[in-house]
Parts: sequence; structure tokens; C-alpha cells
Amino acid sequence: MKNSKSLTAVLALALATAIALPARAAVPESKDSIILTIHDWTGQYITTHIMGRVLEEMGYNVKYQQADYIAQFAGLESGDLHVAMEMWETTGKQAMDKSLATGKTMDLGETGMKAIEEWWYPYYMKEKCPGLPDWKALNKCAEAFATAETQPKGRYLGGPVTWAGFDDERAEALGLDFEVVHAGTDAALFAEIQSAYERKAPVLAWVYTPHWAPIKFRGEWVNFPRYTDECYNDPKWGLNPDMAYDCGKPRGWIKKVGWKGGEKKWPCAYQAVRNFKVSNQEIGEMIGEVDLEGKDVDQVVEAWISKNKDRWSKWTECS
Repeated sequence: MKNSKSLTAVLALALATAIALPARAAVPESKDSIILTIHDWTGQYITTHIMGRVLEEMGYNVKYQQADYIAQFAGLESGDLHVAMEMWETTGKQAMDKSLATGKTMDLGETGMKAIEEWWYPYYMKEKCPGLPDWKALNKCAEAFATAETQPKGRYLGGPVTWAGFDDERAEALGLDFEVVHAGTDAALFAEIQSAYERKAPVLAWVYTPHWAPIKFRGEWVNFPRYTDECYNDPKWGLNPDMAYDCGKPRGWIKKVGWKGGEKKWPCAYQAVRNFKVSNQEIGEMIGEVDLEGKDVDQVVEAWISKNKDRWSKWTECS
């Protein structure tokens, strides 16, 4: 009889505790795959696969889908794609704002990384163009950046066309005597920058952070007129009264964005995505491991997952 009373008391206490505690969602809430978008630069592969591995550790099924950086919003709005891990304020702000205004996508917060992507040159080019980093010095020494194909104009090596960035428009709006040449891929862009740097050859190119290049190479970004929303949206703003983009690129956040319906379908997964935070330095170093040391993305990601379990485990806490 005594044992029976004790058992009854224990069961009552357990029931009272269960009632008092907030209910936790069952994870995974759906067996359907969460589709993460993949773009065409190494850092985004890394951050996306880190998030994918964390979601897998939580029990979710994950798929990766190659998608155009800007055009992906159609898929995110329809629910054919679910989460994009890197939208850069520098190049994706306008497209993201437009998509959020539809009510079909949602801002999932900052990644912790801070974005700069702008026209960049190595320090040794200041000997040939001492007025740098002021953008007005560029036309005075355009020939110092020229190639046989662009002579007498200077050559600016931009990123792939799909990255947006408005470099062609910027060059025209600011009257720069430069020809904008777009690299076909992220790898081709940085391979050419590295080759030029090692030979101390002229180079002016799109360099961004987080990335290994600003860590490894000594150089600096051109100082263009400071970005404002009006610069991109109102041709009358700025130095050129007839054209927009007469300023530098914005600098700031790198955010995550997702299909709005996904938060109802996978609430704990979306909370984990919101919790995701990494730094420029660690992602830049990981990009270097892949691009410079030839390591596989999965190998680098698995090493990070193993080393940082205490950290990413906190992302998975779901209420």
C-alpha cells in the first residue's frame, strides 16, 4: 500500500510538471525535404551546407537546389524553394525588399557576417595611381589598369553577371574610362586576381568579404560616393543628374530569407535558421581551405560541425 501511494504521488508530480512545461513541437514536423538554395560562390556553399547539416542533425530531410541569386525569389515565393542562406545587402537588397513586399517570403535575420563587395586593387597599384582610393583618381590612371584588349581604357574585372551589382551602370554613370569585363565564375574571378597579384600585374576587380582574398592579399577598396537608396532609385540624386548608380555599393548585412509557408510547416527548423550566426573571419578561412588548399566543401563543413557542436546545438533549441 505504501509503494502504491508513492507511485501515485510520482505520477501526479510528473503529470503536473508536464502540464506546467510548454509543449515542444515534434521534430521533424514534416518528413518533406527542406530545400536550401545553392548559388555560385564558395562561401554560400559553405554556409548553406553548415545549415543543412544542422537541420539533418535535428532529423530533417534536406535537399540542395542550384538557383540564380536574384531569380530564386520566384521559387521562394511559390514554395518550390524554401530557404536562401545568403542575401547580401550589397547586391540583393532591392530584390529581397521587393519579394518581402509580396508577403510570400520572410526575413529570417542576419547571418552575423558583414558584407563589403566593391572595386578593389592591390596596394602595389598605388605606385602607378597615387590618388587612390579616391574614385576620381581612376580616370587619371586608367591606362595603368589597361590591357591589350581595353587600351587605352582601363579594365575592371567584375563578378558573374548573375551577381547583379550594377558595375556597368556605375562605370557609365560616373564617366569612368573603364571597360567592365565579367568573370564567368567565382573561381575564374579569383584565379585571375591571384595570378595578377603574384606577378604584381595591374588588376582592378570585384573583391568581397567574407572571403579569403582580403585576408591573403594586401589591398583596399575604391572609395566611391557613399551609397544611399536614392542613388539606386532616383537618377536625379547624386553627381549625374541623368543616371542612377552614380555611387558605390551598399555595405552591411548578409541575411537569410525563406518561403513564408515554411515557418508553419517546419517551425523548429526555421527557428534554427534564424539562430544561425557565423563570422567573416571563420567563413573567409573556410573558403580559403576549399579554394586554396583544395579541400572538399563537405570535408570542411564536417570539420566545422565536429569542432562547434556546443555552438550549433544551441541553434536547435526549439520552444
